[in-house]
Amino acid sequence: MYFTDRGIEELEKRRGDDEVTLAWLSERLSEFVDIHPDFEVPIERFATWLARLDDPED
Repeated sequence: MYFTDRGIEELEKRRGDDEVTLAWLSERLSEFVDIHPDFEVPIERFATWLARLDDPED
């Protein structure tokens, strides 16, 4: 198990039953980048990946 897997597992355990909107998630990601600017590039890449999941060209 990688270190990051523990964070994903914790998220699932703590919030796995929550329902959220993509607008809510976008706001949380923006807040995270504001607090941790060094993570801007990976967060932007993750958001782009999520946005384009259904795009057949990607």
